[in-house]
Amino acid sequence: MKITEHIKAAKGKTLFSFEILPPLKGQHIQSIFDGIDPLMEFNPPFIDVTYHREEYVYIEQPNGFLEKRVVRKRPGTVGICAAIQNKYGIDAVPHILCGGFTKEDTENFLIDLDFLGIKNVMALRGDAVKSETYFKPEPKGNNFASDLVIQISQMNDGKYLDTPLEKNHTTDFCVGVAGYPEKHMEAPSLDNDIEKLKAKVAAGAEYVVTQMFFDNKKYFEFVEKCRLSGITVPIIPGLKPLATKRQLTNIPHRFHVDMPEALISEVTKCHNNEEVREVGVEWCIAQSKELIASGVDVLHYYSMGKSTNIHKIASSVF
Repeated sequence: MKITEHIKAAKGKTLFSFEILPPLKGQHIQSIFDGIDPLMEFNPPFIDVTYHREEYVYIEQPNGFLEKRVVRKRPGTVGICAAIQNKYGIDAVPHILCGGFTKEDTENFLIDLDFLGIKNVMALRGDAVKSETYFKPEPKGNNFASDLVIQISQMNDGKYLDTPLEKNHTTDFCVGVAGYPEKHMEAPSLDNDIEKLKAKVAAGAEYVVTQMFFDNKKYFEFVEKCRLSGITVPIIPGLKPLATKRQLTNIPHRFHVDMPEALISEVTKCHNNEEVREVGVEWCIAQSKELIASGVDVLHYYSMGKSTNIHKIASSVF
């Protein structure tokens, strides 16, 4: 089923979903299942599977030339999605990036997903790799998430890159995109960022999942601004419980997210990360309950493959 169909079928009940990270090359898919199994009791209608670009370094050779060498890669998004749908009988949502893909790569990726019966995709620009100051699109690739949404929508209309045939197969993907309650780090303003989100919806996106936030007021204000701008699709809140003290500075630096003073105060009092995890769980429970009371369609959790914290939260909320 499409995400929009799951939301409609729930008839106002808030659904539970989460996102997982593919294992590093050389690790087994069982590590994925071990993270999913404890969360199945909460009946997630779908699970997101991220796609991470390969990371690489340049190694200087004796002749003075530089050799590009891959040092960190997380392959297997398509295979993991197929395995999830086969093992659990629920929908998997693969992430598709602009970065690292030509338009032809993207088209082939989507064809594979269509053959597998996968109906939902999350279209993202992706971040710059560590060797880049700013994001650089792949030559002959999509520059922005809105361009990627357009390509997916064209395939839904039977339009492929290099086939002039009149009776092409039409795919039927439900496209999700990202929203940023505190604006994307590269956006000059929140209003400008919402205009870009509006363009993604106009291009064919059918739902939005937000970046993590720790102050529900930010989410409510973001949704209100989106509605006033004419965005009517579901806006699903994305939540992540804090787990370490370092995240107090890492998350704001990397994701342009403010931490509420009350949360900062509680985490600062903690003597170790075990205590931080408890604070993070309790804070996320409170966020979740307020969001459910407001009538959100879905609560989407960024688990990063670690289900213990998410299980504690879901046990108290669902």
